[in-house]
Amino acid sequence: MNRFRILTVLGARPQIIKASALNRAIHHSFSSQLEEIILHTGQHYDTEMSGQFFQEMGIDEPKYNLQVGSGSHAKQTASMLTGIEEVVLKENPDALLVYGDTNSTLAGALVAAKLHIPVIHVEAGLRSFNKAMPEEINRITCDHLSTLLFTPTIAGLENLKREGFKLHDDLRPSASHPRIYHCGDVMYDNSLHFSEVASHDSGMLLRLGLSADAYVLCTIHRAENTDHPSHLKGIFEALLMIADVKKQVIVLPLHPRTRKMLVDAIGKELLERVQSHSNIHLIDPVGFIDMIALESNASMVITDSGGVQKEAYFFKKPCVILRDQTEWVELVENGNALLAGHQTERILACFDRFMAKSSHSFPQLFGDGKASHFICKTILSDLAND
Repeated sequence: MNRFRILTVLGARPQIIKASALNRAIHHSFSSQLEEIILHTGQHYDTEMSGQFFQEMGIDEPKYNLQVGSGSHAKQTASMLTGIEEVVLKENPDALLVYGDTNSTLAGALVAAKLHIPVIHVEAGLRSFNKAMPEEINRITCDHLSTLLFTPTIAGLENLKREGFKLHDDLRPSASHPRIYHCGDVMYDNSLHFSEVASHDSGMLLRLGLSADAYVLCTIHRAENTDHPSHLKGIFEALLMIADVKKQVIVLPLHPRTRKMLVDAIGKELLERVQSHSNIHLIDPVGFIDMIALESNASMVITDSGGVQKEAYFFKKPCVILRDQTEWVELVENGNALLAGHQTERILACFDRFMAKSSHSFPQLFGDGKASHFICKTILSDLAND
């Protein structure tokens, strides 16, 4: 029996992490039926941000790496289109699988759709309803090119239905007759799997001299914050207030983009105050296991990352979102996440609101931790069985 061959296109660190759940499921339960070939576009070209994740998470090394690096959206996507097309024509996969909403997602979906290869989109249906965000354009376009769409939430399913997708279609799935599924979140699969590993293998808290529930975890990496000095300055003024006036310890793994922009963005005086403050730990990027340890032991999370927002929820941590919109609207509607943008006063107000709240409710919004198995079984039943 020939195995069903999937070409998985990855490009950014969060996609590598998401892909580990499906890669693990294939190896453990579906190796006789599914074969996965991994293509890394090199959208995140820093080995600290990508290379270590393949090793740490036990995911197969990419068979192909396009090494496109940074650049404008047009140049980056154009390079990806050329490289992905060459690989698709060489490998002739049965389907092409993409995650999320990056330029790598868009490029993979465009190539496959034009070559009449089924597109499988994991993390479909998410909407921020703000097309000024490049990710919104990518995710909408990819959804409407896909044959199988797997959404992590009920809200995502409803978004797709409003856009004309049918929940049940008796016709064989194709780009013209796609199928949509609510499967739960592969990142919840990962969080359950790796949280136990982190509790034994990560010495992050010990190395930083931290205690559980005695610090705030912060991450900043989105271009809408890092590339605008006034935005970055507003965020760091708020962090300094939280550390200085609120007497809270802050741990901030610095994304390379953020570190690069800091000196010019927030000014020498503010930067020196941040760097010298005893309650602020500016650290290098950490691997996924250490990040899980930091998230699961924090008292609160402040972030502009979509993935970290969800992980905060998985570990039942309130989250201040450094954005004006989020694709994870359920978190805000549930009251466990607040949109603060980049304004100092709004960030502090959100922080104070959570500090004053004595209890939080975290209903199970993201499935049962078996999304990757559901996806594998559905691929086989919908696409592999002629």
